[in-house]
Amino acid sequence: MTHTIQALILSFFHTYLRDQAGSSPNTIQSYCECIRLLIQFCCREQHISADELDMETISDTVVLAFLDSLEQIRGNSPRTRNQRLAAIKSFYRYLALQEPTLMDACRRICSIRAKKSEHKIIESLTEEETKAILEAIGSDTLWGQRDYALILLMYNTGARVQELADLTIEDLKVDSAPQVKLKGKGRKERIVPLWQETSEALSHWLKAREQAGVSAEHLFINSHRRQISRFGIAHILSKYASTASQKCISLRGKNVTPHTMRHTTALHLIQSGVDITVVKDWLGHADIRTTSLYVDINIEMRRKALEQCPPPGVEKDEPMLWHQPQVMALLHSIASPALC
Repeated sequence: MTHTIQALILSFFHTYLRDQAGSSPNTIQSYCECIRLLIQFCCREQHISADELDMETISDTVVLAFLDSLEQIRGNSPRTRNQRLAAIKSFYRYLALQEPTLMDACRRICSIRAKKSEHKIIESLTEEETKAILEAIGSDTLWGQRDYALILLMYNTGARVQELADLTIEDLKVDSAPQVKLKGKGRKERIVPLWQETSEALSHWLKAREQAGVSAEHLFINSHRRQISRFGIAHILSKYASTASQKCISLRGKNVTPHTMRHTTALHLIQSGVDITVVKDWLGHADIRTTSLYVDINIEMRRKALEQCPPPGVEKDEPMLWHQPQVMALLHSIASPALC
């Protein structure tokens, strides 16, 4: 692989994704991982090193074989496959603009169609299950107050887990009109109002950490007094869901994640009659079609409820008839948090 291609890779991640497109560090890291996997696949198939690889040899046929290997060997879902394809297309569109000689190969790769995936049921929690999780938290300790404020804020806002991890004290307003500023995908910001209960829980947490001598910039910290991670938040929620399942039987066997809580917030807003466009902005969705999934789920829930209440003259028991070379080191360096 020539020095020119290495320069193009660096330019794509730094100049284009980071500086021009304003992509988040997580997006850049994900794209790096995808291009790294693609190069490794090509090298294995052709028995060469990454520095010997010519980008012109990565044809649409090779990319299709790589995508198939993601499903067959790595066990990726069609959705993950499509996310990898989107990253590859973005990379090759950039290459086509920078290197006209690659335009034909780029055109063929960008014409690869995404694979249809099955529509999975979005798992969410009932109000009783959400309440049980919150009641499982003991708020008589420093970390208990953190966890209660964190999970209540998670439910109040429907925030993505990374948005919660990135929150700073400056993003929070707990006066007469409490609200929080969330930084979402594409670094887009949105303001979400808070319940008074959420505001009070956050105020208690801030006071408790101040008394404990914590002066960190981020709102939520771990036991080492550093910014909490996505995995740390997921662990906290899973821990209390497990504890709550001892009393709340319906929680048993459920995999409760921060995304489950995000789905729960969306569904509960829809069920409360909140307009879909408001829910879209509340969650930070770029496309209202994403939000409309919750409307479909709500209608399905109403249909099932109707099945439990048969029309006059129908017995309730009767069934209802309803149907590592240089290039690799370069990618590693780009993906490192310090550079992103």
